[in-house]
This record gives sequence, C-alpha cells and structure tokens, in this order.
Amino acid sequence: MIHTVTVKDVVLGQGAPKICVPMVGETLAQLKEEAEFLKTIDFDIVEWRVDFFEHVEDLEKVTEAAKEIRSILPEKPILFTFRSKKEGGEKEISPESYISLNQEMAKTGLVDIVDVELFTGEEYVKNVIEVAHSNQVRVVISSHDFDNTPEKEEIISRLRKMQELGGDLPKIAVMPNSVADVLTLLDATNTMKEQYADRPIITMSMAGQGVISRLAGEIFGSALTFGAAKKASAPGQVDVLELRKVLSLLHSNLS
Repeated sequence: MIHTVTVKDVVLGQGAPKICVPMVGETLAQLKEEAEFLKTIDFDIVEWRVDFFEHVEDLEKVTEAAKEIRSILPEKPILFTFRSKKEGGEKEISPESYISLNQEMAKTGLVDIVDVELFTGEEYVKNVIEVAHSNQVRVVISSHDFDNTPEKEEIISRLRKMQELGGDLPKIAVMPNSVADVLTLLDATNTMKEQYADRPIITMSMAGQGVISRLAGEIFGSALTFGAAKKASAPGQVDVLELRKVLSLLHSNLS
C-alpha cells in the first residue's frame, strides 16, 4: 500500500502527477524575476536548482535568496536541489559541502523538501535525512543517468534502496537510447509501484523519446513530473501549460 506524502497543500501519490517547475536563475535578480513569473502559471511545486546560482557556496547568500523566493511564493512547496555535475548539474562541490548545504537549508525552515543524490554515499544520505526529518523537511533521494537506461532490475534496486534509506520520495531519471529503453523505465516503474513501493515514487525517461514517461505517470506509478516554465533544467521537459492539459486529460479518462 502506497502512503501519500503531503507537502503544504500538495498531496503526492494521489490522483494525477503533480507538476514541479525548476528555477534556474544565476543571480538573485533573475531568481526574483523567475519567482514573480511563476505566480502567473499553474503548477504545484517549485524546484530551486541552486547549482545554477552564482553564490551557491556562500550559505548566507543562498539563505537570502531562499527568503526572497519564499516571500514571493509563500504557499508553494519549495524543493531545494543542488544537482552535481556528475548527475547532470552545473557545478561540482565537495561531498562535505554538498551535505552541509542541504542540512543547513533544511534547518532554515525556508524549504520544504531537499534532494540528495543516492550515490553521494549511504552515510551522507542518512545524515541529510536525519537533519531534514528533525526539521520537518521531506527528502527526495535521486539518481540520474544521462548516458543510458539501466536494466529494469537495477532501476528497481535503486528505488528500493532509496526507500530503505528513508527517503520520502525516491526518484530516478534515465536517458533512453531506444524506444525499448523507455518501455524498460515504464515497466520498472509499474513493477515498483505494484510490488515494492510504500510511498510515492518519481521516475522519468528523458529527452524526446522519453516524453511519454513525463505524461503517463498516473498510469505507471510516477507521482511527480517536471515541466518547464521559462528554461528547462533537463532534456525533454514539457511546457507547464501543455503538461497540465495532458495530465488532466489522462486523469479524467482514468477516473
């Protein structure tokens, strides 16, 4: 049985997949402009991709930016994500700095969810989860493969590991090199949902071939999908307006 996860007023694991929109501003001014723009569109969660931020290694400036984003979007859940270079992000920082950044932001009360990459290391991941949960912050444990799609068993294995470690929202994103790869991701998602998941999971196949996985999560078992508002943060993200239309269309035909 899959238990839902509620963040502010957003319930993950129930109904149509929720829409998460990335913010990728490099400067405080750009982030404020992005946040103001997001007030005009329909989405559920905002992901601050802090690896794009020019002052990401200055905790005081990161906190200041988080305060600005929160003041502009007070009702929206904020997912705080530093995506490492090796998993498709903009920058690389030491594992210690990465863990400290996530822990310190969880303590501020300015973000609702933090993202920690599975392959940072088990102890590091556990440390982030402990601090986040003690501050009522949820945790996405994530894994990204920008070169290929692992075997079905490997996808399921990673998702189960994330669940065992205590992540609230296990997430995997993979790159297809064929239509069969997209089917592998969808099949793994469905098997995880049917046999192992006790919480919402997030899965996607990237780029053009994988777009179907961003749309059909309600059928196969992915609870969150990422849409682009101004600039996409990963290959294959669909415009938010179009995304909502398709998700609603699918949902209305399933219910």
